[in-house]
Formats: sequence, C-alpha cells, structure tokens
Amino acid sequence: MFDEIQFDRIRRLPKYVFAEVNDLKMAERRAGADVIDFSMGNPDGDTPAHIRDKMIESVMKTKTQGYSQSKGIYKLRLAICDWYKRRYDVDLDPETEAVATMGSKEGYAHLAYAITNPGDVAVVPDPTYPIHSYAFILAGGSVQKMPLIFDEDYNVDEDAFFEHLETAFKDAFPKPKYVVVNFPHNPSTATVTPAFYERIVAMAKRERFYVISDIAYGDITFDGYQTPSIMSVEGAKDVAVESFTLSKSYNMAGWRVGFFVGNKKLIGALQKIKSWLDYGMFTPIQVAATVALNGDQSCVDEIVRKYDVRQDVLIDAFTRAGWPIRRNRASMFVWAKIPDCAAHLGSLEFAKRLLVEAQVAVAPGIGFGEYGEGYVRIALIENDKRIRQAAKNIKQFLKQFEENADA
Repeated sequence: MFDEIQFDRIRRLPKYVFAEVNDLKMAERRAGADVIDFSMGNPDGDTPAHIRDKMIESVMKTKTQGYSQSKGIYKLRLAICDWYKRRYDVDLDPETEAVATMGSKEGYAHLAYAITNPGDVAVVPDPTYPIHSYAFILAGGSVQKMPLIFDEDYNVDEDAFFEHLETAFKDAFPKPKYVVVNFPHNPSTATVTPAFYERIVAMAKRERFYVISDIAYGDITFDGYQTPSIMSVEGAKDVAVESFTLSKSYNMAGWRVGFFVGNKKLIGALQKIKSWLDYGMFTPIQVAATVALNGDQSCVDEIVRKYDVRQDVLIDAFTRAGWPIRRNRASMFVWAKIPDCAAHLGSLEFAKRLLVEAQVAVAPGIGFGEYGEGYVRIALIENDKRIRQAAKNIKQFLKQFEENADA
C-alpha cells in the first residue's frame, strides 16, 4: 500500500538460492515422493541421553523459569573456557572473553551488527557459509570476496590464501577491518594447518585488522586430523575471536547453543548488543549445554564415527553410480564436483533436476558464492541404507547425460 516506504536493508539481500531447492523439495513431498534429503546440515541422531536428562531435571525447577543472562549464565561461560583449556590449552576469562549465543549464526549476525560501521569492509573467502558475508552486509558494511583454493584432498593452499588476502587488502577501499576464516570449511570441508593461524595473526597485527574464526565443525574430523584453533597462537586474543556450536558435535542443532571467545573488545561489543536485544537462552538449555561441554565426550566420538562411516559408504556408492568423489578429513559434509556428463547444467539446475528426477536433494554450490559453482554440498544426514538408495537413483538419473554424450 505504501510503496514509498522501502526496506533498504532487506533489499540488499538477494533471493536465497537454497529456497528454490527447498520449495521444490516440499512440493515433491506433498506429491508423495520419498525425497532422500542431503541438502541441509541438520543432524539426524538423538541428543545424547545425559544432556536431555539434565535439561528435563533443570526445567522442573522453578528458579530456571525466568529471564536468563543475555551473555550466558556464568557456569556455561566457565564450561566454555574450561573446554578451550582442555582442548587447546588456552586460558580465557569467562567474564570478558566468552559469550554464549543462540547458535553461532545468531552470534555472527549480532557481532557484525555490533562492530560494523557503515561502509566498513570485511574480507570473506568464497565459497562461504552465507551468514559469513551477509551478516556484514545486513549491518551496513561491504564484503571483499577472495577465492579459497584447495587441492583434491581438500587441503587449503595456504600460500595462495595469503597471496589472495594480500591482494584483497590492496584492492579494497576502504581498508578492511575484518577477515573471516572458517575451517573445517563450510561448504568445501577444506582444512588448514596450525601454521595458517600463526601467519594470519602476524598479518592481522601488521595490517591492523580483526580475525573472526569459525570452527563449528572442529570436532568432526577423521584419519587423525585435529582441528587447530587460532586461540592457540600467542597474541591471538589481541586480534581475534572464534566461534563454536554444540549443534553438530552433540546433535543439538535445534537447541541453538553456540559461543564466541577471544578478544575482549569484540566480545564486549557482542555482550553489550545482546544485552539490548535478548534475555539469553532458556536457562535449562544452558544448564544442559554446560553438562555437554563438561561431561563424558564419548558421545562426540560416537557421532564422529557415524559420519566417518557414512562418508565411506557415500563415496563408495556414488562412485559406483558414476559420480566419483574424494574423501575429506573433516565436517559432516561432502563437497562434490558435479559429474562431468552433467557439468553443463550448473549447480542450481543440476540440484533441481536431481531432486525432481531422482528424488535426491543436495545444496547447489552457487548458493555459497560464485566460486562454489560446479559443485554441490552433500550433508551426511541420511543412514547407510538411504545413501545406497540415493546412489541407485543417481545412477539411473545420470544415464540420460551419458547417453547424450555418446550420441
């Protein structure tokens, strides 16, 4: 009705590519199709029993029913700091260097909102998880993209990374204030070495920018690989913050529990903005999250083993179906190049046709940025039987392209 009233911030957002696939998926299911869904990183397993039991115990207590703390209850922030001490031998102050968030996505959006002035520039590797870019765009900033280069075994070319980063700093105006890194990487699963973080901390001090690191998939690693943390680098707290989420490691996606740690200035900004915007997570969820971080971690090992096996099953089955994929060392995803016979479709059209014609849903690479084109992301959220059924459907689907190539 009031056409002169426009919502400029929303207008900066493009159409969400994944919505097209999701709409098709819902339409197929309404029509009775049995869609095998690899499109979203939504864990299919139960949250471990001891975590659920603690939630139930806490929710029955009257004192947990009221408002909570926006930055997280003290015991949860202490558990976060203890987790870092055990895992990375990093000392953190639970009052000034840690903040609990409603999942890491909320934390990213509010951190960017708190620290971004109009026109500020953040450097973000491409492809990327969309909120890593659009958190800054929604906050009124700009994003300088740079390609993320990795080899066929998903090892980041670290020399190329820093060459591209140096170029981004030369090309961007004004000078970037923030650099986002995310390893194990979503969507590509690519990984880095500890030396990577030493180099980026040194560069941050030289060029005077803050690093925002995301290790959401840090627990989900295979074949002896261990995820490094930027917080392990001497002086990292001067220039960096890091985020983690309980969504994947503990099958707690719907619980919405994450956290940021590190630089006091950035953590303080996030704590302050959250104090104005929310009253924190429901206290029983925070109590249960404390038990998750402090308790027996064998549940995490079991979840990691499940993804490890599923990756092997998927690679074997899809390769037999005519879609060769190489194994990665981390995350709950597979980053798969579109089969050569169907590469002409592009990732969005390939994903849409795969869904409609083979009842298999994947996330198109173009949704993660221009350098994601030619790939799709496959989440390891279906069981072994469903993975093998998907491979049968895919084999039949690919025949039409192979036959056309032979014609």
